[in-house]
Amino acid sequence: MFLLWLTTKSFGEKEILELKNLIKNADVQVVAISTIILLFSHYIRALRWKMMIVPLGSTPKSSNVFFAVLAGYFFNLLFPRLGEVMKCTFLSKYEKVPVDKLIGTMVAERLVDMICLIMVILATILSQIERVGNYAGELGNLLRAKLNITPATWGLLVLCLAALVYLMSKLFKVSKNHPKLFKLIELIKGMIEGLLTIRKVKNFPLYLLYTLSIWVCYLASIRIGFYGMEELKILGWIPSLSILTFGSFAMIATQGGIGAYQLAVQKTLMLYGINEVTGLAFGWLLWLVQTLILFLVGPISVLLLFILNKKNSTRQA
Repeated sequence: MFLLWLTTKSFGEKEILELKNLIKNADVQVVAISTIILLFSHYIRALRWKMMIVPLGSTPKSSNVFFAVLAGYFFNLLFPRLGEVMKCTFLSKYEKVPVDKLIGTMVAERLVDMICLIMVILATILSQIERVGNYAGELGNLLRAKLNITPATWGLLVLCLAALVYLMSKLFKVSKNHPKLFKLIELIKGMIEGLLTIRKVKNFPLYLLYTLSIWVCYLASIRIGFYGMEELKILGWIPSLSILTFGSFAMIATQGGIGAYQLAVQKTLMLYGINEVTGLAFGWLLWLVQTLILFLVGPISVLLLFILNKKNSTRQA
């Protein structure tokens, strides 16, 4: 709530009214197209995840994977990282894939996303270093402050990792004589197997194409979204890239990006000569589109997973 208040604390009654009118008068058709593109990106993400699952010896239905992905995004809005667990749980239930292996594939997916985000950040800074360089530095400092990452922290992480590797090697040796410990080791092995499935993807060029398509969809949804507000129609792909970059930082900084995302979009658009009210209005519009659609399709996806798979079970019986 503090972050929501922070987005408008400097505005008077006139600016608040203008903000509401800008959001209210946004072109509904443009908003709808932008929303469809976002949903399509989620479908591509489901297809990419499916490619990671197939090497595990299962070929899940694309519909089940898609609905699990949408459900996961919904649960992520409720509690950090809950969505990752829930979508693996749903898919494990309906496709009979071990949940530990699915979690491993999810870790691999997140690593790929992190690499892509780093590439997007570099592309943004290098393409317009004079305009966004300082702002990128400020956001980076804020993110580091929030995560409290210092050289000592990195050193501690390395030591913890080394200790974990040593502990795991010991556990592997003694696990056969301890049933409960053996189950834990098997769980960890399953996660590692899922993590390494990226090496076994059959059509890796297609996997890369899916990955590129996801980010192109993210970018296109922002670019097309500019046409929803008269004041933003003059903006092109470069501002879209900047919003994608700094908006991603904001999504990491707070739960669901609430408050931080709107401010990130506002500050980014101000770099391109857009006034702060319009910038904030567009930030709110993008955030509302992304959030409300997930609150709508998330529960529906959970319901569809139950209904469709129940029908299939009945037919097989």
